[in-house]
Amino acid sequence: MTALNGEDEVVELCRDLIRIDSTNAGDNAGPGERAAAEYVAEKLAEVGLEPQILESDDRRANVVARIAGEDSSRDALLLHGHLDVVPFNAADWTHHPLSGEIADDCVWGRGAVDMKDMDAMILAVVRQRLSQGRRPPRDVVLAFTADEEAGGAYGAQWLSDKHPELFEGCTEAIGEVGGFSVSIDEARRLYLIETAEKGIAWMRLTAHGRAGHGSMLNSENAVTELAEAVGRIGRYEWPVRLTQTVRTFLTEVSGALELELDPDDAEATVAKLGPLARMIGATLRNTANPTMLAGGYKANVIPQTATAHVDGRFLPGYEDEFFETIDELLGPNVTREFVYHDIAIETGFDGPLVRAMADALAAEDPGALAVPYTLSGGTDLKAFSRLGMRGFGFAPLRLPADLDFSGMFHGVDERVPVDSLRFGVRVLDRFLDGC
Repeated sequence: MTALNGEDEVVELCRDLIRIDSTNAGDNAGPGERAAAEYVAEKLAEVGLEPQILESDDRRANVVARIAGEDSSRDALLLHGHLDVVPFNAADWTHHPLSGEIADDCVWGRGAVDMKDMDAMILAVVRQRLSQGRRPPRDVVLAFTADEEAGGAYGAQWLSDKHPELFEGCTEAIGEVGGFSVSIDEARRLYLIETAEKGIAWMRLTAHGRAGHGSMLNSENAVTELAEAVGRIGRYEWPVRLTQTVRTFLTEVSGALELELDPDDAEATVAKLGPLARMIGATLRNTANPTMLAGGYKANVIPQTATAHVDGRFLPGYEDEFFETIDELLGPNVTREFVYHDIAIETGFDGPLVRAMADALAAEDPGALAVPYTLSGGTDLKAFSRLGMRGFGFAPLRLPADLDFSGMFHGVDERVPVDSLRFGVRVLDRFLDGC
């Protein structure tokens, strides 16, 4: 087999994946991930693996493969990435989101950072290592999943429930969202490694009242009840709750930036983090944002019910407090039900795998400082954690200081620097040597 160079391949792999339409609007009616799964499976088979394509429904395809390590008696490591992407309005973009265009030294397109870039980096480093006859120290399972953007019911959750045997021996996992750099100055960069995720509570609120004519007095108006509940939830100021991950992050960042950390005013420290403040600020407290409203069918008819949707996120260890507060804010005539509910997760920033990540980053960027952080969203790691895996977000990218990376997720003009992709391949290769 001809030896391959992952740095040479990764850009084209990323472009190819972006050009495959795998948009997921959450309705199970889109193109699905089958075409992307077949592409990934072909690339893995070319270097001697035996990937399995597993469909949870028509076109909703996942790919799983196992690489035998030098010592298969050790616990295995999972590398995972999702193949679906969120929808887009192409008219808003500078370059078409399915073009995989290279411009301004970046690869442009939907999925460039979420997360076909990481899919491409995994493919590139695996193809490089296997073509060179280099096995990892222990077994590595690869999983390219469907449906992450809609909660994973057709992807990681389905795989974990229906095919747990494919992950036999896996005790640790690496996926999104982490490993990206935030510049301190020209010489130093923080690399944020995800060690925790907030839990998810997408809720449908329903207010119940008495239907009637719009011209009449009505003290049981469902629209009024709902509007007041939504207002209470939307305006509620959740208290700051510093989890272990957030405390460690603030301590590390304060030292690196030479800031004085006031443990009684964490928001003051976060406010000094520039663009990063938006991402980190959401991890200081639980949040609940009203997102949708519906009620009534005619201007002169008071409806019997009205509904709203709320996107709730709770910190690890604070789920009970979250729901107790929500129920107080709802009031007596508004009920809630889940549209989607998933756990919060957290692990420590210690151990050999963490050292392997930090060492790999430092070897490629001497100015690197690896720090843990909490993701305000959620990933497939929630599903894999139910199989007993300790997981991290580690998709390593050294980024330009002026790139609004967090704004790229689900945003317009999503793009990833070419040099960042190549950097990621080098770091992942070193990481696999030490995993």
